[in-house]
Amino acid sequence: MSLKKQYLKSKPVCKVTFKLTAEEAKNASTAKLVGDFNEWDLGATPMKKLKNGDFTQTVDLPADCEYQFRYLLDEDVWENDWEADAYVASPVSLEENSLVRV
Repeated sequence: MSLKKQYLKSKPVCKVTFKLTAEEAKNASTAKLVGDFNEWDLGATPMKKLKNGDFTQTVDLPADCEYQFRYLLDEDVWENDWEADAYVASPVSLEENSLVRV
């Protein structure tokens, strides 16, 4: 799992690329990136599955903010990004959410 951040010079936006390897995704068929930035919409656009089984998605996020997120694998299993900037207690479960700071 990894987060790649690219800040735009022309506006206060950061392009964040979220990547989940096939092994980290536990060979899931589908993966979704769900979080504050898409209002935790379970119908969010699935991440793109690459030929090697990895998943990736790039999101434009307003800079100077923090966003909680998790990955939803095969519509059933929630997974954190273990290379996230931090982890915070979830307001709806006993789990923690990943946090990205931009």
